[in-house]
Amino acid sequence: MVLFIFLGSLFSAQGQEKQQDSVKVEKLDEVLVKSVRVKEKAPITHSNVTKKEIAKRNLGQDIPILLNFLPSVVTTTDAGAGVGYTGIRVRGVSPQSTNITINGIPYNDAESLGTFWVNLGDFASSVESLQLQRGVGTSTNGSGAFGASINVLTDAVSKDASGEISNSFGSFNTRKHTVKFSTGLLNDHFEIAGRLSNISSDGYIDRASADLKSYFIQGSYVDANTLVKAIVFGGNEITYQAWYGIDAQTLEDNRTFNFAGIYTDDDGNTRFYDNEVDNYSQDHYQLHWNQRYNNNWSTTVGLNYTYGRGYFEQFREDDDFETYNLIPFVDVNNNLINTTDLIRRRWLDNDFYVINASANYKNDDLDMIFGGSFSHYDGDHFGEIIWAEFASQSDIRDRYYDGNSLKNDLSVFSKANYQLNEKVSLYGDLQVRNVTYKTFGNTSDLVDFEVDKAFTFFNPKAGITYDLNTYNSFYFSYARANREPNRTDFESNNSIEPEQLNDFELGWRHKKGNFTFNANAYYMLYNQQLVLSGRLDDVGNPIRTNSGESYRLGLELEAIIPVSPKLTLQPNMTLSTNQNKETIISLNGELVDLGKTDISFSPEIVAANAIVFQPLKNLQMSLLSKFVGEQFMGNTENPESKLDSFFVNDLNVTYTIETDSFFKSIVFTGLVNNIFNEKYVSNGYFGSFDFDDPDSPTGISTGFFSGFYPQATTNFLAGITLNF
Repeated sequence: MVLFIFLGSLFSAQGQEKQQDSVKVEKLDEVLVKSVRVKEKAPITHSNVTKKEIAKRNLGQDIPILLNFLPSVVTTTDAGAGVGYTGIRVRGVSPQSTNITINGIPYNDAESLGTFWVNLGDFASSVESLQLQRGVGTSTNGSGAFGASINVLTDAVSKDASGEISNSFGSFNTRKHTVKFSTGLLNDHFEIAGRLSNISSDGYIDRASADLKSYFIQGSYVDANTLVKAIVFGGNEITYQAWYGIDAQTLEDNRTFNFAGIYTDDDGNTRFYDNEVDNYSQDHYQLHWNQRYNNNWSTTVGLNYTYGRGYFEQFREDDDFETYNLIPFVDVNNNLINTTDLIRRRWLDNDFYVINASANYKNDDLDMIFGGSFSHYDGDHFGEIIWAEFASQSDIRDRYYDGNSLKNDLSVFSKANYQLNEKVSLYGDLQVRNVTYKTFGNTSDLVDFEVDKAFTFFNPKAGITYDLNTYNSFYFSYARANREPNRTDFESNNSIEPEQLNDFELGWRHKKGNFTFNANAYYMLYNQQLVLSGRLDDVGNPIRTNSGESYRLGLELEAIIPVSPKLTLQPNMTLSTNQNKETIISLNGELVDLGKTDISFSPEIVAANAIVFQPLKNLQMSLLSKFVGEQFMGNTENPESKLDSFFVNDLNVTYTIETDSFFKSIVFTGLVNNIFNEKYVSNGYFGSFDFDDPDSPTGISTGFFSGFYPQATTNFLAGITLNF
């Protein structure tokens, strides 16, 4: 990987030097993610996505939606159209269990462990490449991967100056406006590049609007032995809340209805508060230094500071004073009242610091990386009443709850690839990770929230790759991962346990010419897996529970089939069984053993296909198909918790005009989503509650509730990009 940095000196001709400079710069950028990525032949199941592939559908939808057609992937969006709050599940595993890094820096929220892509508006426009590893994958920075890891590499240094103006429009008043530039290498060493973006959409769901403003700026220094990058990116999102979903009857009668902000005015009319929004800003500051010392040794150091702050605002009707620690009764015109209409904001204000460091030794047979990562998180949680019809003793900006959280995450690792002989290569990976988590103060329910936990995890991994011949290779790997509970887990159950995963992967890779076929069998054995219960807390966070022993057993198939020089098929399919080995629930006041049950949000079949037709050099048309089998939103296989299977098709067209004028090229892009107008639901929640029932033998009966997030029917996006 590192020999490239001297190759430029081997060429003297101008054309050869230009070509080698491009290779050199690209490779140096890739070093940023070498410690968290794997090579093509590594015994780790993975998919690579390039900048060119992302650009074909990059019309404003979030990164999870752009990854929808990769193997074992299921995506969803609260607003229904791919803009705003979106999520991704891989092999049925929740987003909280998917590790995300950007240039090797952890991006998952330190407390919730989730990834809020809404804070990365139009980030796809600044992505050079990404790698999705399924299963445990290689050791990574930040929280452990329990279903997948996605590591993102941002824009590479560009040798040539360039500019880009991109605009797209579509259904639900969706718009994206992007401006990018690069100075190219100045004096053969320095580059400044940047992006400004604005994405807005009304959403498919009523009032589920999004206004996403973002930026990306990088300054780089590069020479034969050194790459230094200073990167700043971030933005602000204002998103009308749509996280409540709808019940089954509303789904049937009015599938775009949104309960957020609903209240009744003094005349008995149903109204909706116009500022029931999530308003959050996040800024990231990264500094990376890659240094090569000789033919064998190189090092990488990365520093990060992230500042996040914002709130979600809610109108509350007839809330009790006691809910906000206010005097319970107020005299209004000689009437004692104990409730009031009010507007509240629940705030997050946090700082996140990271340092990564690694060293790489490489010779003809051995490629070894060792290093570590340390992060510190300091987050405030507090609530304010900004207006009340009857204020009791409160003043504006009084904090009715206030809490703080501190989290430290230290990990050290060593990983190596060793070429044993011409046919066999070995892979080894050892990681030790220590996590401490402390909380102070109280929660939004005015409950004391004191957590003081420390965890130490040992995560070994090993694998072997066997090259049968030029066209076929086989691999086997074993990996262990441990993962701590998140904040919501501790709020619902302070005695909740960490989860552990033993992941076995067996694969076959075949490549001959342009034909590619991959098959991978996996067995993921969990102890105390934290699975989605199907229920949500009062701000839409999914509540998880330890499930004891459970497993996922599956087969993943994918291929690239060149039917003709102009027509290519790209199918993939995952067949799996996902089981809790024992499920015990409380039903009508009694404990009931349900035996084996399906793990929530884990369909047995997930399949996709792309039919890519390129009749002309600059024209490409793709029919993209996705099938997701039926799945349960809870772990009890209750029929009321079932999501039906769905089959959705999108049509994507790109046409490029290359010119000799001011613009180097003009690219037209069109995307029609859900062309057959499928009415489907990709996500939801399910829960139970007990109530007194004198007719029940135990005096208690159990009721159930469910919520659904319907996705958009037929909709379109169209864009034009001017490159100069």
